[in-house]
Amino acid sequence: MSYSFEILGVSPVLQFFSHQQEILYHKSQTGVEYLGSYKCTLDALIESVETVSPERDWNLDQALKTVIDYWMHNVDRIDYWKRRLNDAGAENLIISRLADFKALQAELDLLFDR
Repeated sequence: MSYSFEILGVSPVLQFFSHQQEILYHKSQTGVEYLGSYKCTLDALIESVETVSPERDWNLDQALKTVIDYWMHNVDRIDYWKRRLNDAGAENLIISRLADFKALQAELDLLFDR
């Protein structure tokens, strides 16, 4: 399985929590996982990936490799998001998305009504 990882932005903690609860309420298992972290560090992002439910049956090592590769090849983006998180203050999270490619394609197709 191939994975995609991207930092999406900064969000207030309560807004992210509300989004996650809505996903649980609708029992949406799309193969896309939205992750939140108080820190924009590689260790913090790895920790957030390790919280993904084993029910997803993802290859954790491969998912972690995807995050590490993103970190190593996107220094400018990471610096940008570190600054945005710092500017936003302590009640905010850095939000990222980890997905298997097929599920991400399906979600994007749904958004664009293909």
